[in-house]
Amino acid sequence: MFSPPLAGPGQFTGLLREQGFAVLDAATVRALAGADGLEGLAPDWDRLAPDRYLKDGGRYRRRRHASFVIDGAQVRDAPARPHWQPLDYNALHGGMQRWFEPMAAATLALPAWRALLAWLARVADDLRGARPWYAEAHQFRIDTEDGIGRPTPEGAHRDGVDLVAVFLVARHGIKGGETRVFELDGPRGQRFTLEQPWSVLLLDDQRVIHESTPIQPLAAGGHGHRDTLVITLRANGFLAPAA
Repeated sequence: MFSPPLAGPGQFTGLLREQGFAVLDAATVRALAGADGLEGLAPDWDRLAPDRYLKDGGRYRRRRHASFVIDGAQVRDAPARPHWQPLDYNALHGGMQRWFEPMAAATLALPAWRALLAWLARVADDLRGARPWYAEAHQFRIDTEDGIGRPTPEGAHRDGVDLVAVFLVARHGIKGGETRVFELDGPRGQRFTLEQPWSVLLLDDQRVIHESTPIQPLAAGGHGHRDTLVITLRANGFLAPAA
């Protein structure tokens, strides 16, 4: 496995602008976000609901979803809404209004959760300029019950937003799950494996595409899973079908 190219607190904004992505370790996330106690969210991932929209027939993904509007330090919960992407961004699952089970209300009320969202809005402000941000959060568990799990069955892609944050929450009994980031319009790419809980990959979604490789159990017939939290921020409203 390739180690991630970690950026320091004073480096990551420049890297986001220069190369379109940056990776931060958990200590840096906690320090910058002021979000102590994130580790306490881990039990949520044991209570995720099956993703019933997988078009490849798989049963390897569980998830929950929530939406927010963030304006400066104010984080406001948005009403429940479907997750939607156009086919241009997700050739496999685009064009579908996918109603996922909501994130737990107790989680959304935690100070660490609100602090994490407010910090990501500040990152987006530095990248694009201050404005309200329309955020979606996805809790994912990819497991190996069927022998293989696919974190990104749609392949290398963009999400159709401004900023993407991929937090590694846990890896258990697996191999694979390598992260790959590529220039949108160039030959360069990097590959590495996120291993540390609450480390994060930050992506300028307008400049790079990304994917994660399939996972398999370390032991034949064994169980394994990979838990992530993906938060996206978009200017000018949530992605939605044209009226």
